[in-house]
Amino acid sequence: MLTPYELFVGLRYTRAKRRNHFISFISVTSMLGIALGVAALIVVLSVMNGFQKELRARILGVASHVQITGMAGGLRDWRRVASQTAANKEVVAAAPYVMAQGLISNHQTVQGSIVRGILPAEEDRVADIGMHMKSGSLGALQPGKFGIVLGSELALSIGAHTGDKIVVIAPQGQVTPAGIMPRLKQFDVVGIFEVGMYEYDAGLALIHLEDAQKLYRMEDKVSGVRLKLKDLFAAPRVAHELTDTLDADVYIADWTRSHANFFRAVQIEKRVMFIILLLIVAVAAFNIVSTLVMAVTDKRADIAILRTLGAAPGEVMKIFIIQGALIGMIGTLAGVLGGVLIALNVDVVVPAIERLIGVQFLAKDVYYISDLPSDLHLQDVAVIALTSFALSLAATLYPSLRAARVNPAEALRYE
Repeated sequence: MLTPYELFVGLRYTRAKRRNHFISFISVTSMLGIALGVAALIVVLSVMNGFQKELRARILGVASHVQITGMAGGLRDWRRVASQTAANKEVVAAAPYVMAQGLISNHQTVQGSIVRGILPAEEDRVADIGMHMKSGSLGALQPGKFGIVLGSELALSIGAHTGDKIVVIAPQGQVTPAGIMPRLKQFDVVGIFEVGMYEYDAGLALIHLEDAQKLYRMEDKVSGVRLKLKDLFAAPRVAHELTDTLDADVYIADWTRSHANFFRAVQIEKRVMFIILLLIVAVAAFNIVSTLVMAVTDKRADIAILRTLGAAPGEVMKIFIIQGALIGMIGTLAGVLGGVLIALNVDVVVPAIERLIGVQFLAKDVYYISDLPSDLHLQDVAVIALTSFALSLAATLYPSLRAARVNPAEALRYE
């Protein structure tokens, strides 16, 4: 435990007006450096968390938490599979789908696409496409009507609008007297969606499940079943559990496997940014070394007097550890306060900076996410604050040891 006099002297050395003002300048610089580094770390990690959350929401708004794919050409009794998955308490909803490739043709323009057959009512329970309709609705997909909903970029590339008639070309051929010909079917564009992910906006078309079964000659089979879970992070565990419980011949994959490379890259980038920005905090924290070394040199006579009065070397160490720790604590707290305030108000701060300098950081015509998202995690704030304070304490060790080794006789020889 610290004794009162050690705490008193350490705080006095921090507050006192020194004869050497350069020491005070370095102390203030160290505090500001730590504060700026901590604030930058909190803001950057919060923005990266926000991007990760936004991208995950957009991907999983179209993809599924867990996808069950039928083997050997499809899944015949999808309702039985859906009822078996419902026994798992994490499963919220299930929807069948038919997945196939096709060519979308409008006038003289042809574009390749993934064609997904869905049941609109069931699809709304497992995906958020219905919330991102620019025109029309998923409910307009009626069996036998051969309606189609296009991604916004796909519709733009072929020049299609809601109400137009387009042609879907299935790659599976049909035998005719003239030879093998591709199967063609005319569809009415009943809606256009935009989820904000180019992969889906430019390469996905939705039709009714029964129309897809007719077009691709799947009879009453489907490609598989898509599941939505209560907790998306439980997807790997649920997929493993369903592998043991389902009695159908299926392949089960969760979103962490189907998009593993993407989310792993984002996570690695976040860790690298943490390390890079932590170096800023480390540089500022180790300025405390310079501050305390000069303080020890400036206070050699005071240290010698304390030693002659009976202060032990360890007690002298504690005095300068208190002084350095106070600098680190003030800088860390200021950085945490500033970083949290900025992270919570990124949507206000960034537009203000854009107006001030006349530059838009994320142009809407270039980026699908045009606003900087922020997702502040208290765990990140705690780790940053503790790491910053730990670096500040580490920076006090060498100067404190040097102060403890001051020889009173040598220090007072010329006093």
